[in-house]
Amino acid sequence: MIEQRPLSLHVPEPAVRPGDKPDFHHLSIPRAGAVRRPPIDVPAHEIHDLAYSIIRVLDRQGQAVGPWAPGLDAEALKVGLRAMLKTRAYDARMMVAQRQGKTSFYMPCTGEEAVACGFQTALEKGDMNFPTYRQQGLLIAQDWSLVDMMCQVFSNERDRLLGRQLPVLYSVREAGFFSISGNLATQYVQAVGWAMASAISGDARVAAAWVGEGSTAESDFHAALVFASVYRPPVILNVVNNQWAISSFQGVAGGENAPFAARAHGYGIPSLRVDGNDYLAVHAATAWAVERARRNLGATLIEWVTYRAGAHSSSDDPSRYRPKEESDAWPLGDPIERLKNHLVARGEWSEARHTQLRAEIEEEVLEAAREAERHGTLHDGPKPSAATMFEGVYKEMPRHLREQRQAMGI
Repeated sequence: MIEQRPLSLHVPEPAVRPGDKPDFHHLSIPRAGAVRRPPIDVPAHEIHDLAYSIIRVLDRQGQAVGPWAPGLDAEALKVGLRAMLKTRAYDARMMVAQRQGKTSFYMPCTGEEAVACGFQTALEKGDMNFPTYRQQGLLIAQDWSLVDMMCQVFSNERDRLLGRQLPVLYSVREAGFFSISGNLATQYVQAVGWAMASAISGDARVAAAWVGEGSTAESDFHAALVFASVYRPPVILNVVNNQWAISSFQGVAGGENAPFAARAHGYGIPSLRVDGNDYLAVHAATAWAVERARRNLGATLIEWVTYRAGAHSSSDDPSRYRPKEESDAWPLGDPIERLKNHLVARGEWSEARHTQLRAEIEEEVLEAAREAERHGTLHDGPKPSAATMFEGVYKEMPRHLREQRQAMGI
């Protein structure tokens, strides 16, 4: 008889807890410029190694090096720097507004600004993003109205969603920003379906799906990859690996076993793993994937390696599940500082100009907040009419809803 031992399960545990020294030993970071750049039409199986490395452009001296350096001019980089500073200032102002009771909830993207802002610059008008709640930079990088965004957060009379959505779940069709769903991973199947429709109709527009690393464990993620593999629609599948899904570290979603970019391999989809705090690397990798999509070469999955420097939301206290010093110890640095240092190294920027720009942006954001508040906030000022709750659901309102509306006298 063979002695049978009791079976056991492996339950992932973070390497450190609050009070411990931060530890990112699991993250192997190649030097900037070391990762090869394959041709656009490369078969998926020939770039499996790119899912296990990290594409980087900016080195420690602020220089753009290697085959992925996009060659952006100084003005384009300054536009990107401004967008990231504006995104961070917007987040800070909305977090203050939440603490003041002007909105019920907010979710910042502190430390992740380069991912959305750098990505958007490689898209064209008419392309469609299917974002999560941490891609506000997609709108801000297009200079979308901050007042419009704030009105949605405040659920006031100018809220284009009429108070029906949770704050930060924006919807801006004109800016290629699909309505956000709080149930994550739905974005993946929606984006793949939209991209399939674009191809079926003979259009030239591409789609981009967004999800955090934690939501790759959802079934929608895998269903979308099946369709993307079979039908090869023009879609970019983004996984923002910011190391933490609410209070669960990335290992709970499978990050201990392989990079999230490697999940594309089983579906025959090419994938890249990219330094999400390197604005130039983000732009370059996005442009590569978008060109693949436009040349009818199918989907690309990109894992953006970044770090959630702030709380998951205004309802979260990250000090309860990770070391307070962990953000400062993040080895890929701050995306804004890195792009600023690059511009300084090129002789196109200075600390004084940076300080001035930051002050100008903070004043711009503050003025936008004042304007938005004039149209009401969560507890003060005018709100959308209660009558609107019956509208926009059915093409022809059913009798029982008409009766309910009449009974309410609205």
